[in-house]
Amino acid sequence: MKILQLLFYSLFLMIAVSCKKETAVPEQFSFVQIQVNNKVGGSSFNNLNPIPTVKLQFSAPVDRNSVNKSIQLNGTSSAHPYSVSYERSDSVIVIMPSTPLDYASKYSLIILYTLISKQQTLIDSEHNFSLITGIDSSDKFPRITDSQLLTLIQQQTFKYFYDFAHPSCGMARERNSSGDIVTTGGSGFGIMALIVGMERGFISRADGVTRLTKILNFLSTCDRFHGAWPHWMNGSTGKIVPFTTQDNGGDLVETSFMAEGLITMRQYLNASDPVEKTLIDKINTLCNAIEYDWYTQNQNVLYWHWSPNYGWAMNMQLQGNNETLIAYIMAASSPEHTITRDTYKNGYARNGGIKNGKQFYGITLPLGQDYGGPLFFTHYSFLGLDPRKLSDEFANYWQQNVNHSLINYFYCLANPRQYYGYNADCWGLTASDIPGGYTASSPTNDVGVIAPTAAISALPYTPIESMKAIRFFYYKLGDKTWKQYGFVDSFALYDFWFADSFLAIDQGPEISMIENYRTGLLWDLFMSAPEVKTGLTKLGFSYK
Repeated sequence: MKILQLLFYSLFLMIAVSCKKETAVPEQFSFVQIQVNNKVGGSSFNNLNPIPTVKLQFSAPVDRNSVNKSIQLNGTSSAHPYSVSYERSDSVIVIMPSTPLDYASKYSLIILYTLISKQQTLIDSEHNFSLITGIDSSDKFPRITDSQLLTLIQQQTFKYFYDFAHPSCGMARERNSSGDIVTTGGSGFGIMALIVGMERGFISRADGVTRLTKILNFLSTCDRFHGAWPHWMNGSTGKIVPFTTQDNGGDLVETSFMAEGLITMRQYLNASDPVEKTLIDKINTLCNAIEYDWYTQNQNVLYWHWSPNYGWAMNMQLQGNNETLIAYIMAASSPEHTITRDTYKNGYARNGGIKNGKQFYGITLPLGQDYGGPLFFTHYSFLGLDPRKLSDEFANYWQQNVNHSLINYFYCLANPRQYYGYNADCWGLTASDIPGGYTASSPTNDVGVIAPTAAISALPYTPIESMKAIRFFYYKLGDKTWKQYGFVDSFALYDFWFADSFLAIDQGPEISMIENYRTGLLWDLFMSAPEVKTGLTKLGFSYK
């Protein structure tokens, strides 16, 4: 009897265990890995050929009937057709585009929750991959000489300041989408571009004088705050458009960019011509009214902002090394509202705190933050201010700007963050639009975005490296980067994002610094101004 009971008990356990195995371990259906052109793993694949081979491996065989509705290959605006084959008893799906993908484009490959296995088990999660095709290496435009290419860039970029200028006042719009908003600093750059346009015959001198007259009339009647113009204004009314809540008054740096352009233009005009003599007098009146000394608050430093509502609340001192050097030069050059040498030394130079002296990529950086910062530091103040022989107790400014530019170049070659597309032909970090915003890109703030203005405007400092970049931007990327007002503001090759924007403060340095590289015209004009010579001497600069 006991033996019989033991036999029944053993049989019961066998049946129970068998049932448990059949019901307690359901099939797991999940994604295992992706392989694109023999590269395994990751969520983004760059520099792909137009017909890449994509293999998707799963933990179990897939139901073929669910594949076409559950796996999507999408371009920026529509789905892209693909063909499917299978390997490893249908646990691997092989996908290839039915027609070639576009070059320099981003596609998404999506595995949806609706994908099921042969045993009708839903996949456990959705997956999304980026497939980014490489650059079409063919030239997008016929080859021309480098000199012709530089002229073309100047002429096309000039259209931003002439054709796209605000019709009521002739000032430069902040960007190509800013409507009535015009910018003071960008318009100062635009006035320098106007000189280049007249000198190179893009427009007649008479047309240039007519445009300048419109701009000067606007500057004489628009909002000013102790002589300083705002950052932004309405081009139709001349009323301030606040840059931020508290930034609704005078902007001394933007005003100094304008003054730099006005003084350069004044030196270009012909005092023996009655019409141009009238414009010279207007420029003198406008520049002499800027109360630089008032923007010191009776301290040995210049302040950036003053608001009629908030006073000095922003409390931003102009301290270098950065784009604000020109404010001190213009302030020292002012015949009626000048500053002292101590204001420059204590303010901009921070009593010697401006010095760096470290080496980066084997290159000594005399001034400023480590790696130099964004390249516009070497552009904005130096559209007119000639650094070729300029020095003071803190630095030789030609060496500073050359070394800063080379450090930026060698950083992009080193590419420590491994952004796709950085190389000897594609470099340059400065302030620009980025996907979803705007930032001052630099080696210490690198988000993978190249701004053409950085390398182009560095042409006087790095002629070989800059020309290589210019050729690449135009011939190889031109179908994406070359538009109605020259080069677009920026791009990111890691996902082939290209800005559709143009900014006055980025377009302006391109046309001006190209001209300074070619002829030194704007440098020679600005440095010929008697008050500029006086101001530089007062601050302790030498130019020889």
